[in-house]
Amino acid sequence: MKLFLGEYDHRLDERGRVTLPRKIRFELGERELVLTKGFDECIFGYDLAAWEKEAAKQLETPVTTEEGRTLRRYVFGAAQKVETDKLGRVVMPTHLKEYAGIDDEVKIIGAGDHFEIWHKKTWEAQKNK
Repeated sequence: MKLFLGEYDHRLDERGRVTLPRKIRFELGERELVLTKGFDECIFGYDLAAWEKEAAKQLETPVTTEEGRTLRRYVFGAAQKVETDKLGRVVMPTHLKEYAGIDDEVKIIGAGDHFEIWHKKTWEAQKNK
């Protein structure tokens, strides 16, 4: 089982890319990953196998219920497959950067089966709750 751990400081570069920490890239094990909206103004990142498991869980909620439709739209509507380049950088999708308020400094947090990308100030406020 892959396990994303740790807390890392990074910055967006002038092209809107962030370099994923080496330990996160090691756990990913591949260049392709999925980014989507998190639930606390952050971005969730998944390796493809973990994303498929998470997607299967979300699809268990019946589409015939309002809750099921709302959750599916939230999770899948914002999701995007991205690839790391040779240096481990990922181009951050604009809609996800805007959602998370990311414009410069970021914190990348290991969260077990996924990792999270936060605006540094938002993470500090969240951590101090």
